Amino acid sequence: MTAAPIGPSRFHATAFVLIAVFLDMVGFGLIIPVLPSLIADVGHVDLAQASRIGGWMFAAFSLAQFLFAPLMGNLSDRFGRRPLLLLAIGGLGVDYLFHAFAPTLLWLFVGRIVAGICGASYVIANAYLADITPPAERARAFGLIGAAFGFGFIAGPALGGFLGELGPRIPFFVAAALSGLNLIYGLIVLPESLPQGLRRPVNWRACNPLGTLKVFARYPGVLPMGTALGVYLFASAVYPAIWPYWGMAKFGWSEGMVGLTLAGYGVVAAIFQGGLAGPLASRLGEARVAAIGLIVGIGMTIALGLSTSLAMVLIVLLITGIEGLVHPMIASLMSNAVPEDAQGALQGGISALMNLAMLAGTLFFTQVFGIFLAENAPIRTPDMAFYVASVILLAALALFVRARKVE
Repeated sequence: MTAAPIGPSRFHATAFVLIAVFLDMVGFGLIIPVLPSLIADVGHVDLAQASRIGGWMFAAFSLAQFLFAPLMGNLSDRFGRRPLLLLAIGGLGVDYLFHAFAPTLLWLFVGRIVAGICGASYVIANAYLADITPPAERARAFGLIGAAFGFGFIAGPALGGFLGELGPRIPFFVAAALSGLNLIYGLIVLPESLPQGLRRPVNWRACNPLGTLKVFARYPGVLPMGTALGVYLFASAVYPAIWPYWGMAKFGWSEGMVGLTLAGYGVVAAIFQGGLAGPLASRLGEARVAAIGLIVGIGMTIALGLSTSLAMVLIVLLITGIEGLVHPMIASLMSNAVPEDAQGALQGGISALMNLAMLAGTLFFTQVFGIFLAENAPIRTPDMAFYVASVILLAALALFVRARKVE
């Protein structure tokens, strides 16, 4: 039994959830083009120092999201989805204002932590849609959430780059206004989806985010594959970690150019993952597509390091979608190795692994970038992080090949 709204109520509820997820990703992508300038402005530091500070900010965001995602889900089981969703939307608006008015770097760190906590709302969004959607239609509903994620990542950097040309704080005023409007919309149209009779006490043991990783050790062949995936995700964190700093340092890109290149990356990724993943997997098999993606990733990071113009960068971005298929292909192989009643646990483990790898990878690559861009660096270059990533991707390829042989 659920409290699934019907008719116009269900339409508005679904629309609100999708808008909330979209704004989550817009907020995540919006900050990337303007963060270097904002950190430099607030902290009075150069680009090399800004990149290292930005790495710690991203780590604070990712750690907060990793720690609070299970708690948010459990609290929604106890108190209902509506209050937690509205709290998350309001919290994002507060986060944007923290960035817009930040007088010190401490304010930026607090804002990133608030954003991480509220960004965990995707867990509640999934639960809400499951509550109001009949089982036969849930695949389509979750597909819409995936589309909202994708469009948000495309729109966020583009919007942030465009508005960032007017000043590094302007995008956050706009984002705060959008969050405020969405909060008002939710207060008016969003019904509660979880009736009192289906609520349960908070399961504090289930709130342990590290507990989700135990699923990898329960089934043969899953742990080696998960290790390869984790190393790949760590290496791929180089892109969100240093892209704006690298473009500004190497080519003198503006915030607008950073946003446009990131939006282009998002479009290419959406085409490959949304339209080509299935046909390529059917024709070549998941393992072969994953291996090809890892090889392309190695070549792509080296090519970016060697690039000398925007045209070369754009050519590399056109083929980056193949590398982006590594994650879904390995995840599919892992899914095939566990029974049907463990699929949810596996996806939770993969999500936790992704958050940890992105956290550690972003922190690592921003420090590498900052060290080798500093004036006293032994080899002064903005490209070192990409060369290091290529070596780590080679290790991921070796681990993947070995995992396939162990099966």
